[in-house]
Amino acid sequence: MYTINFNNPIHVHFIGIGGISMSGLAEILLKRHFTISGSDMQASPTTEQLRKDGAKIVIGQKASNITGDIDLVVYTAAIHESNEEFVAAKEKGIPMMTRAALLGQIMANFARSIAVSGTHGKTTTTSMLTHIFLQGQLDPTISVGGMLDRIGGNIRVGHSDLFLTEACEYTNSFLEFYPLYSIILNIEEDHLDFFKDINDIKHSFHVFASQTKKDGLIIINGDMEHTDYVLDGLSQAHLTFGLSPENDYSAKDITFDETGNVSYTLVIRGKEQGRISLKVKGRHNVMNSLAAIACAQEAGLCLDVIRKGLLSFGGTHRRFEYKGSLGDVTVIDDYAHHPTEIRATLSAAKDYPHDELWVIFQPHTYTRTKAFLPEFAKALEQADHVILADIYAAREPDTGLVSSGDIADLLKADGQDVHYFPSFEEIKDFVRSNVKGHDLLMTMGAGNVVEIGEELLSEA
Repeated sequence: MYTINFNNPIHVHFIGIGGISMSGLAEILLKRHFTISGSDMQASPTTEQLRKDGAKIVIGQKASNITGDIDLVVYTAAIHESNEEFVAAKEKGIPMMTRAALLGQIMANFARSIAVSGTHGKTTTTSMLTHIFLQGQLDPTISVGGMLDRIGGNIRVGHSDLFLTEACEYTNSFLEFYPLYSIILNIEEDHLDFFKDINDIKHSFHVFASQTKKDGLIIINGDMEHTDYVLDGLSQAHLTFGLSPENDYSAKDITFDETGNVSYTLVIRGKEQGRISLKVKGRHNVMNSLAAIACAQEAGLCLDVIRKGLLSFGGTHRRFEYKGSLGDVTVIDDYAHHPTEIRATLSAAKDYPHDELWVIFQPHTYTRTKAFLPEFAKALEQADHVILADIYAAREPDTGLVSSGDIADLLKADGQDVHYFPSFEEIKDFVRSNVKGHDLLMTMGAGNVVEIGEELLSEA
């Protein structure tokens, strides 16, 4: 495989440079004095910022964008081999590399690398660690999968030996990584358009854990049923976190304030270490914070710094994000798109002041919707009212085998108040007529459902 030498900057071209992860890697290389070019199908604030920072940006993907001075082409899993730029790079014999491979090579240039993996919680835990490390003045380089106000986006280029990134299991991307610290938050069935089943998924997490540096550390959820399988036969040191007191890092006496923010007593190896207060909601964030605390302590930070860092974290964009108010109706947006995430988010919503809870849910991909149809319906039962939008296709073609109406049918059979509308305009009209008082309106999903709440607020 082609290997990048950070001391010898070259010309790198990104196919799909406007994506959140691709743009972040481009920014890191720009700061390292690489020549960066890239294409995307449409202009965005991200592509404009890259242009301002010195990248050559082309809107539209065509063979002529692959010029003779390009030394390396980077692409994502979403790019098909029939893509004009992909074909042109192959024909010219230009070295090519996936986004994940590039991220792995960047990581290898840092002595202390941290990879945060798991089916859920990666962005939040990475963001918590970001706040902690900045509070501790460790000057890290960071790649996070969401927009984080503290670093003004999704990337931060530091000057220390510390590198922090999310590690996504989809298409086994995280198997390109060899971190010093590997965090495994949880393992569940997901991305079944790639993985065969849960056994296939947990095997990938085992391989990921095995690639932790021999003098490194695996930080793993000790409450899940797959922990022993992941750790089996591995020589690296490990520690566990979870709500069970048998874990190295655990929590007790969990409480919620009047807005649903959570706090708890931290217990490390059986000894109470005082209270931890968070400015985010839900028991799932207790788990995320325990993983962050364990990692931060291993990185050398004291609990006082860790507490202050966690308290400064108020969430990332699209994670229980307050969007505004329609009169007395509060509008919240959340990225949850897996039944487990939906259950966690709606559980947290119970502790948020409101009369009735309305959820506008947009399923994400046909494969996931079909695989978890009854689980989606069961998770959404926590809401008082459910409004369903059409499935967000993302990378998939419509097979005609599943629709949002199938979720609606299951909810109706259980007596749930549910409404399904094919268009956002119909949903907005329904909301204007029916959501009132001190109700809580939540848009939920990994697609563009967030636009419904934003448009309602801008039109109010």
